[in-house]
Amino acid sequence: MTTPQIIAFGIIIASLVFFAWGRWRYDIVAMGALVVSIISGIVPSETAFSGFSDPAVITVAAVLIISQSLQRSGAINVLAESIGKLPNNPMIQIGALTLTVAVLSAFMNNVGALALMLPVAIRAAQASSIPTSRVLMPIAFGSLLGGLATLIGTPPNIIISSYRAEVLGKSFGEGGGFGMFDFAPVGAIAAFAGVIFIFTIGYRLIPHREGGDTTLEDLMQIDDYVTELVVPEESPLIGKPIRELVVLADGDISVVALIRGDARELAPPWYTRMQPGDHLIIEGGTDAIAMAVEKSDFDLITDRDISKESLSSDEVIVVEAVVNPGSRLEGRTAGGLRINSRYGVNILAVARQGKPIRDRIGHIRFQAGDVVLIQGAEQLIHESLTSLGCLPLASREITVPGRKSYLPLVVFAAAIAAAVLGLVRIDVAFVAAVVVLVSTRLFPLREMYDSVEWPVIVLLGAFLPVGAALNSTGATALIADGITALAGGLPLWVMLMTIMIISAVLSAVINNAATAVLMAPIAVSIANIAGANFDPFLMAVAIGSSSAFLTPIGHQSNLLVMGPGGYRFGDYWRMGLPLTIITFAVAAPLLVLFWGP
Repeated sequence: MTTPQIIAFGIIIASLVFFAWGRWRYDIVAMGALVVSIISGIVPSETAFSGFSDPAVITVAAVLIISQSLQRSGAINVLAESIGKLPNNPMIQIGALTLTVAVLSAFMNNVGALALMLPVAIRAAQASSIPTSRVLMPIAFGSLLGGLATLIGTPPNIIISSYRAEVLGKSFGEGGGFGMFDFAPVGAIAAFAGVIFIFTIGYRLIPHREGGDTTLEDLMQIDDYVTELVVPEESPLIGKPIRELVVLADGDISVVALIRGDARELAPPWYTRMQPGDHLIIEGGTDAIAMAVEKSDFDLITDRDISKESLSSDEVIVVEAVVNPGSRLEGRTAGGLRINSRYGVNILAVARQGKPIRDRIGHIRFQAGDVVLIQGAEQLIHESLTSLGCLPLASREITVPGRKSYLPLVVFAAAIAAAVLGLVRIDVAFVAAVVVLVSTRLFPLREMYDSVEWPVIVLLGAFLPVGAALNSTGATALIADGITALAGGLPLWVMLMTIMIISAVLSAVINNAATAVLMAPIAVSIANIAGANFDPFLMAVAIGSSSAFLTPIGHQSNLLVMGPGGYRFGDYWRMGLPLTIITFAVAAPLLVLFWGP
């Protein structure tokens, strides 16, 4: 083994360890791997950042933007709304929800498709008296299955298509990569088989979690954590903003209402100055409330019953939302972000894996999948949730779009048609669609930048050169030799199954895009050693990389439903393992049939 190969192996192994550890975000790990690769000399400095101009990276960014425009337009909500009219039967409801999210995710971002269906699924579960935990994991897995069907369904498909073009020495999107629907003969059939398993047998394997039924009503049980204070005539805090009271409690309370005379102001701005006789309704843990009373020396009112309804009105609403992966809240605290002063909202309660967390809300370090109860002005709260990276749950209304709302869908369809007909490269077609959406003001420019998952873009741009270095140093060939020694001489479908299993195991602990970057050159090397067509091997990587059904950290969709569903880490494999087996069992012979020699 040569020195460059040892270095390449060391960087890849270290990257996998850090990806799995999760202490640092995957884009930071990828950039670190790139920097070390440059310093060690296995990645030439002149091509170090070529990954950021790769057509695959551009296409992924464009798809993310277009997906968000479709989600924002409301055009697809008509389909989602019709599910509520179906019979209250668990199999029918779960089947319709899973199939719908699978179809949507074939043409838009997996997480975007799930975000559209998540409020619908929660409403359907509540209306049909189905445990929420039985509904949310199926639609999360359905969003992953749908991505198998098309080129743009998931980033791994785009990555392996770009790598195929590189191997053939052709241009991406002009005969070099896979076409838009080249994945469908295998991916769509495997996805359909997976959906059938989910709504007939799979959902029954999910443990019933009481926490999974934690809804807005459950989180709103905050009566014991709300109290009323009166500002005395001689208080030194008179004339100071209410933020001073929050600071006294170390940021662990929220001022949810201000009563001044006959006027009541809900969710008062942090800069509102306190006056003698003001009544302040505060919410927080018992220790935080005690600290606020002690340090402020305000008078405590104990004989007034504060109802839950008093915390909302026509102008001020209370919304249940889930913290998205990559959210500004993730890994930070409400106090550190200055939620009230910066975003104008109050966080009233937090639930993690279905269990409410009451104490020291200002110091809770949020995690992806946490469910938060947020109070704020109706005209501001949804913008605040978007800025924070939180997804409203069942409290969000589904609106039927007007005529103009369908235009993003028309633009998207035109881009797909142009790419399928070969009029322009697929990356050019989607970038053109983004330009049309923004220039015609169908999609605000600021939201365009917010809709891009920059950690994924950085991961791809940084890790593509690292993956190329694994190939150029010969390390890929060594790995391929080892895998061939195990599966060589066996039938083609067994070798393809081996590739899918390895890819799925990696995707269970690291990002699926990173898995595709690493496995694509290995798959081609194995095919070359076996003297076989490398197309089915690349397809196997795509299917395995997107079959992240075993753990909540395997994909953002899995993590997104963990809090609302009340799931534990070990719940996913119960349905995920048999689903993986069925998906691979269907895909392997189809790969031989459609792509074999």
